[in-house]
Amino acid sequence: MCVLGKDKLLELIETSKIVYPFDHNLLDGDGYILTVKDETTLHYLEHKNLISYEIVFTPPNLIAHLTAKSRYGRMGLSFLNAAKVHSGFIGRLALELVNLSNDRQPIAIKRGDPLMHMEYITRDGKVSPYLGPYQFQYMSQEEVAMYKSLIENKYSDLFDSKVLDRMTKDRVGGI
Repeated sequence: MCVLGKDKLLELIETSKIVYPFDHNLLDGDGYILTVKDETTLHYLEHKNLISYEIVFTPPNLIAHLTAKSRYGRMGLSFLNAAKVHSGFIGRLALELVNLSNDRQPIAIKRGDPLMHMEYITRDGKVSPYLGPYQFQYMSQEEVAMYKSLIENKYSDLFDSKVLDRMTKDRVGGI
């Protein structure tokens, strides 16, 4: 396994929309920085799920690894999710956060604030794409249609067509 470099990230962003919408200013070394969709404030010991502004697609030969920006860690914000995005996943990410600030102060996160580092890592072995209930989560009909077309045209062997249809209809948080 190895981390994809900036040149490969840019190629996949162009050809497979692995991050959408894409902002060149959020490239960070060999990764991309995700931002949050909505502004929020977390009070001491409060837990919230923040939704990424960006849609993430993890092609079948990759996984994505997430780490929180240290700026927020120093403030006392803790990232609770698993730090992996499965191969084949498409959707906005639900980022589970809790405020553990030592000084018990609220932590504000503004829309567009850089929150989470994401690196893409190659994987070996037979493709085993994500088939769970969070596929296409928090996406509009137009966004789902765009990615469904991409899958059907570029990754047609990734999902059975009936499974793909079911996942596009049964998604969480459709907009």
